[in-house]
Order: sequence, then structure tokens, then C-alpha cells
Amino acid sequence: MKKTWFITGASRGFGRIWAEAALKRGDQVTTTARKLADVADLKKQFGDAVLPLALDVTHPEQVQQVVQQAFAHFGRLDVLVNNAGTSLFAATEEASDEQIRDLFDANYLGMVRVLRAVLPLLRRQGSGHILGVSSGLGITALPLIGFYCATKWAVEAMHEALAQEVRPFGIRVTLVEPGAYATDFGKTAAIADTLGPYADFRKQFLTRLASLERGDPEATAEAILKLVDADDPPLRLGLGTSILPRARAAYAERLATWEAWEDVSNAAMGEPRKTTAAWIEDLVHGTPDRN
Repeated sequence: MKKTWFITGASRGFGRIWAEAALKRGDQVTTTARKLADVADLKKQFGDAVLPLALDVTHPEQVQQVVQQAFAHFGRLDVLVNNAGTSLFAATEEASDEQIRDLFDANYLGMVRVLRAVLPLLRRQGSGHILGVSSGLGITALPLIGFYCATKWAVEAMHEALAQEVRPFGIRVTLVEPGAYATDFGKTAAIADTLGPYADFRKQFLTRLASLERGDPEATAEAILKLVDADDPPLRLGLGTSILPRARAAYAERLATWEAWEDVSNAAMGEPRKTTAAWIEDLVHGTPDRN
């Protein structure tokens, strides 16, 4: 059955590739980018099946307006691809507050704004599939891009909670976790000024990145189409050969550490006590905060 998509960050990279894949098979797609000119060319190739719109996810009012416009235009929404984002290259003490805020505003709050605009429509519709584009860096972090990794860890937590919240409304949620791919995403990253103590480490790290094997981003399209067509889609879908080995290693190490310190952790529990959690009752019954 023909599906209707809404894709943020569709000017290039994964957003563009997945939009074109959906359109080529006959689906309808609202493609958005900060500059309309970056997605307007799709209209020439796909005609009325595509609705190109300008959208900056850091502008709350524009998010609401564009989502409503897209829904009114096509009459429904089956797949949201929350893909817009940016990056920041900086050691922890190199980045400015403004750079960190801008990063989270685009990568995390931007996603939240789109979700808040879309969710009421999907709830009334009684269906929909939300694809939150995370990263393999939402599983493990790397130095000098720790703030970018932090946004993706936040995206992971948000969608894990969201999936439980919206399941009763017939809405499905999947975190898409790409590994390293040959896109131009990193070329648009903000770069903090280098502090002397990190200069050598930065050079070494960039050398390692340059030699990293990267996947073909075009090869991800088939996986995304299979995902949105699945009767029971997963909460997480890794893209590329690096995701599962990375996850196995990371969780094996975490489990080993937790187990090694299990006695200390258990002792920190103190004497177990059974108490009536009044604050939980307040949450369940919606009573005012007693404090």
C-alpha cells in the first residue's frame, strides 16, 4: 500500500537517499530542509508525489506550521523520518556553551519539536511509524565528538520511552542506528578552537578517522523500505556491519564492570524497606504535588 512520508533533513545524505527510494516506488513524501532550494529539484522528477518545504527544526512555530501543511496536503502520515541534525567537533573543555546549546537544539530539541507536532495527528489517525535517526555513536562514544554522541544517547533514551508511551495508540517507533558511511555529514560540523594540550591527540584522531572504512549510503535504502513495510518493526535497527560487534563489545564490558562491583552496589542498597510511595500515587491518580 502506498505510504506517506515526512522526512526532515532531506537535502543530502540519508534523508535524501531515503526520500528518493520512497518516491521511486510510488510513495508520497514531504521533503524538508532548511533551504527550500535544496529539495525543490525533486518536484521536477516526481511531480505531485513530493511536497518540498523549508523547515528549520530549531524554529518551533515553523515546525508546527510545516507539519500541519504536509498533513493537510496529503491527508495522512504513515512514516516520520526524524533525521535533521548537525555535529560538533570538540574536546569536552574546548566547546563553548553556545556551541553545545546549538547542537542540542538541532539534534535533540529539534526532534522533540517535530514529534510534538506529529504525535497528535498520528494518535487521531490510530497508526504511524516514527523513525528516529540515531547513530552507532548512540551506543558507544568517541573522543572529540562526545557532545554529538551525547545528543544521540539522548535520542536513544527519548525514543525508548516514546515507544512505550505510544504503543497503545497503534504508533510504532524505531531507532535507526547507522555506522560509518561515506556521506558528507561531517563536513558541515562546527569545530571548536583547539586547546594546546589536545592538539596532538586531535591530529592522531583525525588520521584514524580518515582511514576508517565507510559504507555506501545508497545501500541503506533497501533496509529502510523493509523496515517501514515490516508488520512488527524493531525498536532498534543498526545499519552497517560495525553496529552489532560494537554493541556486543560495549555491553560485554559494561556487564563485566557491573558484575565486578556487584557486592559494592548491593551494599549501597542498605536495609530494604517497604514504604508507600505517595509520589507514585500522585502520578497515577493525577493529584497535585504535595510539596
